[in-house]
Amino acid sequence: MSTSADHAAQRGLAEKLGIEPGMVVQVMGADADADIPADQSLIDDVGARAGTELVLTDDTDDVVDVVMLWWREGDGDLVDALVDALTNLADNGVVWLLTPKAGRDGHVEPSDIDEAAPTAGLSSTRSTSAAPEWSGTRLVAPKAGKGKSRH
Repeated sequence: MSTSADHAAQRGLAEKLGIEPGMVVQVMGADADADIPADQSLIDDVGARAGTELVLTDDTDDVVDVVMLWWREGDGDLVDALVDALTNLADNGVVWLLTPKAGRDGHVEPSDIDEAAPTAGLSSTRSTSAAPEWSGTRLVAPKAGKGKSRH
């Protein structure tokens, strides 16, 4: 497969994650020094598809449409990380929880995600292969009970 074909396939993944031009995307947990580094090509292609500067800091006032949260077993408390991911998320925003695939170092059991998400006020809507080594779980705040909206 050629480099351009690889790039096209990866762009398809960014599109599969629902990334649209103009979206503001925050990236959390993508520490390049981590034992299991995030998939940089996916991050780059998400930024290219969004066409906006990625928010790479947790300390921001920007309202974001999508949070890409890279998480590995042993990173700490998943509920706390999910609550932190909600800090700047728009009302209709999405959290993509990216975890190493089954059989890989740092794999997070789906049952751990299913337990942590509702505690953080989120529900899982679907899972997908997000990158060669990473799975993605799409988390959203339930529509019922959301009392605020931005108009």
